[in-house]
This record gives sequence, C-alpha cells and structure tokens, in this order.
Amino acid sequence: MGKTFSKSDLVDAVAAQTGFAKTNVKDMLDATLGVITAQTEAGSKVTLMGFGSFEQRQKKARMGRNPATGEQVEIPASAHLAFKPAKPKKS
Repeated sequence: MGKTFSKSDLVDAVAAQTGFAKTNVKDMLDATLGVITAQTEAGSKVTLMGFGSFEQRQKKARMGRNPATGEQVEIPASAHLAFKPAKPKKS
C-alpha cells in the first residue's frame, strides 16, 4: 500500500501546479469541502462529473456485542458520508 496523501500534500500539489499561494489553495479546498458537507447533510447528492459523487447514507439500528463482556447492546441508527467513484471513460 502506498503513502497516505494528506490534505496538506494536496494543498502543496495544487499550489505547485497552479502557481496560487498555498493559503489561497487551502481556503478554496476548505470551502469546497464545507459546501460538500453542508449539501450532503441537507440531503442533497453532490456529483462531480468524471470524479464521483458524495451522499449521506443511513445505517439502520442493529444489535452488537460488547467484546469484553459478551453482552448484547443496541447500536443506534447513524448517518455517514459515502463516496462513489465515477465509472471510467470508455475510449
């Protein structure tokens, strides 16, 4: 498995490729991620053509087991952010 490419690595790469200041790139990335988060939390699906789509999905409540005691516990329903990559272009 390769090295993890962090947010700061992404900021550095975009700044190098575009010539924009790292602070401007970081602000744009933060704003983009903020909009994606807000829209998915509001129930919208965010699609970036050629890249993929983000949406909030619901997990149902279920029964689990405490590994230390073996006691059954209810795990409540929860929401999570899901990403589905776009299908590759056919050439």
